[in-house]
Amino acid sequence: MNAWYAAAYDVELRRELLPRTICGKKLVLYRRSDDSITALEDACWHRLLPLSKGRLEGDNLVCGYHGLVFNPEGRCVGMPSQETLNPSACVRRYPVVERHRFAWVWMGDPALADPDRIPDLHWNHDPDWAGDGRLIHVKCDYRLVLDNLMDLTHETFVHSSSIGNRAVAEAPFETTHNDRFVTVTRWMRDIEAPPFWAKQLGKPGNVDRWQIIRFEAPCTIAIDVGVAPAGTGAPEGDRSQGVNGFVLNTITPETDKTCHYFWAFCRNYKLGEQRLTAELRDGVTRIFGEDEVILEAQQQAIDDHPDRAFYNLNIDAGAMWARRLIDRLVQAERRAPVRHAAE
Repeated sequence: MNAWYAAAYDVELRRELLPRTICGKKLVLYRRSDDSITALEDACWHRLLPLSKGRLEGDNLVCGYHGLVFNPEGRCVGMPSQETLNPSACVRRYPVVERHRFAWVWMGDPALADPDRIPDLHWNHDPDWAGDGRLIHVKCDYRLVLDNLMDLTHETFVHSSSIGNRAVAEAPFETTHNDRFVTVTRWMRDIEAPPFWAKQLGKPGNVDRWQIIRFEAPCTIAIDVGVAPAGTGAPEGDRSQGVNGFVLNTITPETDKTCHYFWAFCRNYKLGEQRLTAELRDGVTRIFGEDEVILEAQQQAIDDHPDRAFYNLNIDAGAMWARRLIDRLVQAERRAPVRHAAE
């Protein structure tokens, strides 16, 4: 719980109430008149009606049942038919920071909410990059999405018509890790470009292709991807003859078996072509739609076989380390003393 989770894209948040469930907790989010964001517990102190069923009155939230008024700090500042306010009348306010086009919410101890720990997805708003993305609601454990992204050999079989070819499954890879990050690096040298990348490069001949996957605990993955004409120096660091993109992913648990999957594809070429941005967003949407079918079927199979365990192959090294980092965070949080920070 002591982590930043993406709660919404910036464009989702307006001067209206947005309900969202994160880590099993129901929240309501909205923009205040100064464009900052409030995130409150979505249950009225009085009779527990979701506050998202209410309305905004200035920067305050009015419950849609009996009209209790809560300010952006979650404190009740108005009750019907009485002048004296019960001092306990408040709802939890969650720390929220807008960065990299996302509203990030801290679900745990607010005293530990350090904005410097927000995952780095700067490509999403960097002027040297262009791109866009979407939110997918996936009916699976969020860790299954992480597994999917940490092992891209599935591209060969799930995405053969777009980004996958045999080289992805056959190329060697390297996995490194520390207490916060896991990185999987794969170079495919002098291979035929898959259809998606052949179109982006626009040059004939074989390519050197790279996939550098970086997981940041507990749920964010940035993937450095691209191709360059074979032999032009990309593996040695000169990508100037190629095309480069970043696939940005942050997966927020909703429940034990559902999640919010925020993604974006950003590129560093043809920055001014909005048509290309829309084409790439729609193309990646179709690709990720193929993943969604696989992941939801996998979750159903897990539910159907509760006594079965996963088996791991060499290709699962990145996913295994990502899960270990998550498990360590959970264990450390359980061992920590209980804090009673003011809300």
